[in-house]
Amino acid sequence: MMSDLALFDPQRYAKTRLPASEASTLPPDAYTSEAFYRREVERIFMKQWNFMGRAEHLRQPGDFAALDFVGVPLIFVRDRQGRLRAFANSCRHRGTQLVEGEGQCKSFRCPYHSWVYDLDGTLLGAPEMERTAGFDRADYGLVPVRLEEWGGFVFVNFDPTSPSLRAQLGDVPDLLESYGLDDLACTRRKTFDIACNWKLFVENAMEEYHIATVHRVTIQANTAMDTHGAEPPRGNSAVLYSRHEGSMALLKGDVGFPFIDSLRGKPAAGTYFVLLYPSTMLGLTKDCVWYLELRPRGPGLTTLIHGACFPRATVARPDFDQVVTRYYRRWDTTAAEDIRASEWQHKGLDSPFSRPGRFSFREVLVHEIDNWILDRVLDR
Repeated sequence: MMSDLALFDPQRYAKTRLPASEASTLPPDAYTSEAFYRREVERIFMKQWNFMGRAEHLRQPGDFAALDFVGVPLIFVRDRQGRLRAFANSCRHRGTQLVEGEGQCKSFRCPYHSWVYDLDGTLLGAPEMERTAGFDRADYGLVPVRLEEWGGFVFVNFDPTSPSLRAQLGDVPDLLESYGLDDLACTRRKTFDIACNWKLFVENAMEEYHIATVHRVTIQANTAMDTHGAEPPRGNSAVLYSRHEGSMALLKGDVGFPFIDSLRGKPAAGTYFVLLYPSTMLGLTKDCVWYLELRPRGPGLTTLIHGACFPRATVARPDFDQVVTRYYRRWDTTAAEDIRASEWQHKGLDSPFSRPGRFSFREVLVHEIDNWILDRVLDR
C-alpha cells in the first residue's frame, strides 16, 4: 500500500499540471484511494460552501430534514421566525443523533435521555441536570453550522473562517441573473446511489466528449458538438456553454414549455452548464433549470440528487403535469446512461493495471477540475 507521503508527492501529479493539450489524467488512485478521499474531505468539503438543495423544501416553521454529508450528520430546520438554520445532528449531552429523515416538529427531543431543543437550537429542557454543578442550559444549545442562500439554493460551510458564499461564487450570480433563480419551483427530486467516485460524475457532467458514445441514441441527435465551448476559469466554478435551438432538457421531437421571458444575451440563445465547486452542477436552459447535487460517501460511493426546477408561472399552467413528464423522461434516460458510464469507469480505474491517460480537447474542463482539486489536496 502506498504511503501518504508518496501518494501526495506533487511529483506524482506533475503531468496533470501541464497545459491541457499536454497533460495526463489523474493517477487512478486519486479516485480509488481511501487516503486521497479523506484528504478531500479534510481540505475541500470541510472548508468550501457545499450545496444542499432548494430552500423551498422546508417551507413552514418546524419543517426539518436530517442528512449526512461526508460523514457529518446535519439537521436543517425552519425556525419559528421563518429562518432556515443548520445544526450538527448531535445531542449536547452525550452525542446521540436527534432525528432521521424529514418531517414536522415543534422541538427536537433526544431519543436517549430526553434533552429537548427549540427550533433555533436553544436547549429547553435537560431532565434531572439540576444536581450537576455549574450546569447552565444556555451553554448547551445545538452546535450551529454556517448556512447561506443564493437564488433559492442552500449552502453550508463547516469552517467558521471561510469567506462568504458570495465570495466563493464570484461572478456566477451575475452570469445567471436573467434566469430568475429565486422564482423557480423545484417540482421533483430524484435520488440515486452510484458506485463511483464523486469526481468521476462531476467530470462527466462537464465534458462533451462522451456525448457521441454514451448518449448517441438519446441526446446526440439534437446536440451540435461544435457549439459547445468552455468559458475561461472563474476560480471556484467551471462553465460550459452550448448555443442551440430549442431546449436542452427535451429529447428530440418533444415539445415543451415556453421559454423563460427574462432571458437575455447568451442565456436566451443556448444552455449554461455550471459546476459550483466542489460537487454541484447546474444546467440552465431556455425553459428550465436542473441541478446535480453530489454527496460523497467514500472513495467509491456517491449519492446523486437530481432536482428539476421551473418558473412558478410554468408550474401554474393547467397542462404542467402532462407536459413535464417529457422533461423527466429526458433526465431519467440520460441520468441512467451517465451513471452506467461512471460506474464502468470506476471499475476500470480500480484495476491494478489502470494507468493515467491523456485529455481530448473536449475535456479541457476535466483538466481544470482536476487541477482545482490538486491545488487544495497537495501541500504545494
